[in-house]
Amino acid sequence: MTQTPQNTMSAFELAVLAANLAEAKKASETLVLDTGKVSYLADYFVICTGDSPAQIRTIADEIDKAFRKHGQVRIGSELDKTYRWCLLDYGDVVIHVMHRNEREFYQLENFWSHANVVAPEKWLNRSLPEAS
Repeated sequence: MTQTPQNTMSAFELAVLAANLAEAKKASETLVLDTGKVSYLADYFVICTGDSPAQIRTIADEIDKAFRKHGQVRIGSELDKTYRWCLLDYGDVVIHVMHRNEREFYQLENFWSHANVVAPEKWLNRSLPEAS
């Protein structure tokens, strides 16, 4: 009988994990937004930029793999067929991996400007359970 991993990570820890995995795959302009007090959609949004469809796919795949390892079930996803934007929805944490042009066009940071930005020193390279 195979056991399913149990999630023992908080929403913040999951957001930190996603942001650090994106950074490890050379994402740029990674941003963690605390949306819990301004939206019922998620407690945290992680937004990052990839320079190519291959990089965007790699970032999204790495995050999804790590989240599954920690017992997270993705409840939804959207993927542009050309891999210029990928959205991963885990309930408490939503991750947007976007090409620079799409990020500039949609300006999610401006749309969620009423959310608190988590300072990078609170999440960047923070030690967490092994991701992969």
